Amino acid sequence: MTDLRAHARQIFTAGVVAADPRAAVARHIGEVDQPALMIAVGKAGVQMAEAALAAFPGVPTRVVTNYENAVDLAGTRVMAAGHPVPDENGAIAAEAVLDDLGQVTGPVLALISGGGSALLPAPADGVSLAEKARLNALLLGAGLDITQMNLVRQQVSRIKGGGFLQAAAPHPVTALILSDVVGDDLSTIASGPTAPPLGTAAQAIEVLDQARIWDQVPGAIQTHLKNARAPSRLPNHRNILIGSNGQSVAAMAEKVPQAKVLDPVEGDVADAAKAICDQAGSGITLWGGETTVVLKGTGRGGRNQELALRIALQAKDRGWTKWTCLQGGSDGRDGPTDAAGGLVDEGTLDRIKAAGGDLGGLLANNDSYAALHLAGDLLMTEATGTNVADLGVLIRQD
Repeated sequence: MTDLRAHARQIFTAGVVAADPRAAVARHIGEVDQPALMIAVGKAGVQMAEAALAAFPGVPTRVVTNYENAVDLAGTRVMAAGHPVPDENGAIAAEAVLDDLGQVTGPVLALISGGGSALLPAPADGVSLAEKARLNALLLGAGLDITQMNLVRQQVSRIKGGGFLQAAAPHPVTALILSDVVGDDLSTIASGPTAPPLGTAAQAIEVLDQARIWDQVPGAIQTHLKNARAPSRLPNHRNILIGSNGQSVAAMAEKVPQAKVLDPVEGDVADAAKAICDQAGSGITLWGGETTVVLKGTGRGGRNQELALRIALQAKDRGWTKWTCLQGGSDGRDGPTDAAGGLVDEGTLDRIKAAGGDLGGLLANNDSYAALHLAGDLLMTEATGTNVADLGVLIRQD
């Protein structure tokens, strides 16, 4: 079984390596004209900026990334901010980016990766950072998919949904984009700073209402959404996709050509676990995607950790006897934890029980981290420096 776990890790690593931000930028930098300013935003910001500076040395460059990935980079101004919940440092960084764009005298190169939505909170006029953070927390706990969340986020931001382009106008913007979104909708990645908005303020209200959280939304945001005007036409821009979840899954499949590759996995983790196990036969099964969790408790965990545990439950119900499953975030961070996800096998549930854990109660409290910790089955990778959503590997030998 140790060998199966090691094999699953090797396959997962192949997917992460395929999303290397430096290599992705290097492959496409020849498509970019000489910029007057470079702005890198997202979990892969430092690495993307490093590759761009190799091609355009001396160009003024600002990087905004999450705390785990923030390191000094010569020739840049690196700023660290909160993710997945925006914080004051993010608000300061957002204002700095807007100032840079307001003073630019020529073309702009934007280097965008996953996480950019939370890292650059620039609340709409009349909305405070605390109110926007409250909205973000509501969205994260409502079981919405990333497109729905970003549709709402865009409507209360001065950067998202094409706001970056408006701030840089009249100068053109070229964006190299590393996608963490299933389907690679450019309006969804990092909430689409260089793409058209996903919807309107009226549609944002509809999403919040259908999720039954409209009444909990801060009053200033409710007022803003009710009174918001239609966006103006987007200035000159060009978006280039340089890496994605699908490309990483393809890289995993290259490592194990005999594997079965599933369609991207989305939706509620319980439904996703069943769908995966319904399709998995003997051998190796691979998938990518991004699931959702409805927060009902106060525990620690994330969608990858909970999905791994629910696959373990499905495996037990189906009588599987020799198997292992790795489910992890390509960025090395799952939810508000230091784990990337879970690495489980046929002994996981017994180890949790032997350690005194009640898996049903832990899951009801959204405490998948504690459950996997009891089993010794947390997937720990450290921050990877990239982000192309989630990757999964299931190996069955029964």
